[in-house]
Order: sequence, then structure tokens, then C-alpha cells
Amino acid sequence: MSRIGKLPVQIPSGVTVTQKDGVVTVKGAKGELSQRVHPDMKVNIDNGVLSVERPSDERNHRALHGLYRSLINNMVIGVSEGYKKELELVGVGYRASNTGRLLELSLGFTHNIYLELPEEIALETKSERNKNPLIILESADKQLLGQVCSKIRSFRMPEPYKGKGIKFVGEAIRRKSGKSAAK
Repeated sequence: MSRIGKLPVQIPSGVTVTQKDGVVTVKGAKGELSQRVHPDMKVNIDNGVLSVERPSDERNHRALHGLYRSLINNMVIGVSEGYKKELELVGVGYRASNTGRLLELSLGFTHNIYLELPEEIALETKSERNKNPLIILESADKQLLGQVCSKIRSFRMPEPYKGKGIKFVGEAIRRKSGKSAAK
């Protein structure tokens, strides 16, 4: 049996979970999220506890069992607490600023990069003297937040020699030594 799939999802107070026509909808203080569930999977909601059941032990059903439990759990956490990611720009002259939902990045290219973020994501940029600029993203939707972070990071991936690029705060970049002089 799936170790993740069999774990129950505790629904905190202030969060409502409904199921209709194969779509699970979660509402909370931070917003509303919905996810279509595979027709074979059965979602049970009773007394503040949600559980996902599968019809058989087929390989596909085992995979879907853990998947949908994790997706629903992420939605419950997202609408109650929310998710937050911080990106750090490491490099001389790298800057980030925002006006509303428009993120402007200066990453050493000949032009600045402008990225319009979805409405579901809250954006904040910090630039302090003698510190690397930070991009702080918050959202209730974990999937969307990860996708946007990945897109921003793809503009300038951290490189292994000097460590320059866009990285997550606290991420360890595996460093390489440069050329060594032959003797």
C-alpha cells in the first residue's frame, strides 16, 4: 500500500473541502484552489479528515493514490498557511525591481528582462546595500509558485565556478575549481 496515499489529511478550522463531479475544491483564508481527481480514485471527507482510496493494487492506481493525496494536502496547506519562496541574485550588477505584478530583472544581458506574474502570486523585491538582491514570492498554489520560480531561475542558472546566477536562499551550489596551472 502507498505510504503517502494512506496517510489522512487533517483539515484545519477555517478550511472547507468539497467534492463535486470529480473535482475537489478547497477554500480557506488565503484563497480557493481546485483539482480534478482521476475517476478511479475515491475521496472521503468526514469529521475534518480527508482520505483517498484506490480501487485496486495495480501499478497505475498505486501511483495515483499517493499523487492525489499529496496534491490535496498541498492545497489544504496552501489555503490555510500559504507558501513562500525566496530567490537570491548573486552577481555584480544583478538587480531586481517590481512595479505591481511586473518583475524587472537586470542580469548582465544587453537588455532587462520583464516578467508579468499571475494574479495568484504576491511579489516583493528587496535590495539592501552590500547584500544580494532578493525576490520574495508568496502564493497559496504550490504548483504555480514552483513553476514561476523555475521560470525566473532559468534566466540565469547558478554556475559552478563563481556561483553567479539566481538561486534559492539557502541553496548550496556545488562548486568546481577552475583551471590549474600545469607544472
